[in-house]
Parts: sequence; structure tokens; C-alpha cells
Amino acid sequence: MINLLDEHGQHVESVYVLRLTAGRFQFDVAYHPQPQTLEAWQAETDALLVVNGGYYRLENDKALPNGLLVVNWEAMGSSYGAFAGMLAITDRGPELRWLARKPYDPAEPLRGALQSFPLLVKPGGMLGFPRELEDNQRARRTVIAQDREGRVLFLVASFGHFTLHELSAYLAASDLSLDLAINLDGGPSSGLLLTSPWEEIPAYTLLPIVIIVRGR
Repeated sequence: MINLLDEHGQHVESVYVLRLTAGRFQFDVAYHPQPQTLEAWQAETDALLVVNGGYYRLENDKALPNGLLVVNWEAMGSSYGAFAGMLAITDRGPELRWLARKPYDPAEPLRGALQSFPLLVKPGGMLGFPRELEDNQRARRTVIAQDREGRVLFLVASFGHFTLHELSAYLAASDLSLDLAINLDGGPSSGLLLTSPWEEIPAYTLLPIVIIVRGR
């Protein structure tokens, strides 16, 4: 946990950081048109870790993914453009991609995939969301990232302190050696449940899309 203070020494944010060596774990994406709690997702999947996923919309009382989603080799939705990133899961494991450099290829066999935006850190550790794009909206944030050693990181800032540009600048300047970082759905959707050791950052809404991690 990284605790952030303002210029007056007041606590303004806590950033939970979980870093995983990809080869030791099995990553996957899960989806239901009817959203459910993190606890229900964990009970259904018996996952070690459950993290909220990407954006979605409600149509006819069903939650549908915005952007591309691949679950159990089956693709649904439409791929985003160059502004977005993707978690791609193959038999080799998880990989984070910038769609501007590696667009989605329908012919590629993906066991799971999830797209979201914006890129907060571009490949090589570069600032991903510049100040000129700032909307000054502060919210709870969830991030998936990959560092220069290929490890996967999940970060949750649950106090709602960061704007997107501020979070982008913070991550790019951090000592986490990030190669790429993608913003996931935030606000009330931000949440994480780890079962061993137990750690929960509650989501304030039900979730139709989650990233799950199991031990190998």
C-alpha cells in the first residue's frame, strides 16, 4: 500500500499495488450479462484474485461490454481504436498491448481478452495521458499494468483523488518500472478481492466483467 500526502501533510490517497509473476499464475476474463458482486465472482470461479474489468453499458436490463471482450475463446463486442489498450491472454500467458501498435487480430487464438482506455503509460514507460486531454474529473481508479520484467500489476486508488492525467504522470514517474499501463473501469466499479492473504477493496456496484487470477 502506498499512502500519498498533499503539500500540507494530509492523507489524500492510498494506492494498493499487487505485482504478480505471470508464469506462476493463470489469468482469465469472466463475463455475465447480469452483474454480480466480487464475492459472487470469487465463489463462482474459485479464483485467488478478482479485479473489476472494463467499461460496459446496459441494454434491455443486460450489461454488454464496450470494446472487445474474449471469454473462453469466444469474442464479443467491437474492437476499440488506437487510443485503447488490451489485456490479451494466450496459452503463453498474459500480455498488455497498445492497440495503436498491435491492433486486435480476429485470427489470433485468444483464450481471453479485455480492452479498456486510456493508456496511462505507453510502451517504454512513457506518459500515456497528457495534460491537454485532462477533464479534471477525480474518481476511484483501477489500473492493470505490466513492468519491464513482464510482471503484471494491479493498482487500485480507492479514495478518488486522481484525475486521469495525474494518475498517468504518477505512474510514469513511479519506481515501479512500468512498461505499459491501462486504465480500467473506475468510480463505483473499482474493486479487488484477494483471498490469500485476504484483502478486499469493495466495488460500490455490481460487476458484469472481471479479471480473475488462479494459482497454477
